[in-house]
Parts: sequence; structure tokens; C-alpha cells
Amino acid sequence: MSRLGDLLLLERTRQKLTRKQVARKCGISENYLKDVEEGRRIIQDDQARRILKKLGTGDQHENEFSLDEIAATVDLGTIAPQKNEAIRQAKETKPEKPAPQKSPEEQSGIWLDALSSVLKPVPVMNAGWIQIDRRLLPIQDGKIEGANPDRVAYFKVPDDSMRAFRIEKDDLVLILPQQLPVDGAIMLVEFGAHRVLRKIKIFDKTRILLQSGDREMSADPMSVADIHFVGRAVRVEIAL
Repeated sequence: MSRLGDLLLLERTRQKLTRKQVARKCGISENYLKDVEEGRRIIQDDQARRILKKLGTGDQHENEFSLDEIAATVDLGTIAPQKNEAIRQAKETKPEKPAPQKSPEEQSGIWLDALSSVLKPVPVMNAGWIQIDRRLLPIQDGKIEGANPDRVAYFKVPDDSMRAFRIEKDDLVLILPQQLPVDGAIMLVEFGAHRVLRKIKIFDKTRILLQSGDREMSADPMSVADIHFVGRAVRVEIAL
């Protein structure tokens, strides 16, 4: 530590002068004065006298004491808080701008983006194939139940026509894309203006049975050409 540097800092802070003001008065750089005050540069006696004189205190000090005697009387323990405060005030700090607050919708979108590689929002469709809800499903190896995540959907069962197969009204059935009939599978099919779940029984390449059942089982023979196969049911979530 430099007692002369501490003395210069003490006189400057007593007079409430900035480093820039003192540096201009004394013809030195602001960085040079900063280094002297913080003890990183040793100042010569004549240079210290010149700066103190510019501050209007040099003559008084020299008349009463030598510069070395004055410097030796500086109590570093007393001046330390003043020095630290002076250093803090001398630093020009720019206030940090607070981060803009995000709306709940934006925060929800951020979370969905972060989870997009793990979870996928799957649409829930009604009998008119209109989305009425969505549910999150896990993605494994980039797929849901082995299918493209963008092509799976839930179908909300509109009636009890498949109760015999333990599928009841308002249950949610997960549908994977499948455009060809699968023997013994429960599939979502379209024919005429209807979109329904049916169990498939294949006769041959051109004919199938669409099986359903509430209180009684029924089977409707259909031509494959008259049916559009939307997908195959792989999971049922019951409504409580």
C-alpha cells in the first residue's frame, strides 16, 4: 500500500472531487491517478507535492510537516472505508436492464418447446374429426407407439356401439395411421357420412366384416372399396 496514494485519495474525497477533475487540474491521466490511489503505482514526492498544491493543501502541509511525516500519519485503517467508498463512487456502472417479463402464454410455449423432444401434444378428435382437446404423450426414439408423432390422434367415442369390446361412450382411443385393413384389429373407419370404430374381419381382398356390439353383436359385410381406413386403435383411456 502507498501512504502517499492514500493521502491524495483522502484529500480528493474530502473536497468531493472526482478523479477526472483532479487529473485535469494536475495535468495527469485519470488512470495514473487511479493507480496511485489504489496503491498500484509509486508516486514521487515532488509529484505528490504538485498534486497537493493543485488541490490547495500543499503549502499548508509543507509549512507544518514534511511530506514524509504527513504520509506517515495517515491511518490506513481509518482511510480504508473512505478509499473503498471512493473507488465505488468512481466506477461508472450502467444499471442493468431487467429482463422483460413473459406472459403465461409465452412461458407455457417455452416449456412446450423445451419438452418437445420428450412429450408431444396429441389432438383429441370428435366424430366430426374436429379437435376438441389434446393430451401429452411420451416420444420414444422419435415416435409414439412406433408411429410418426404428427400423425397420431385420439378419437373420442361418441356412443356405446363398441361396448362389447370394452369401449364405451366418451372413452379416448389412441389411433395410429393405417390405410389397409388389419384382420382382428379395432379400426377407425369411414363409410358414407359415418366415422366409427369397428372390429375388422377379413373375408378376402375385396370383402370384410365390420363388427360392433352394445347389447347384441352385429356384423356388417362391406366392400373394401367402399371404406376409408383412418387408423388402428392401440390404446383406450376410459372416462370415469
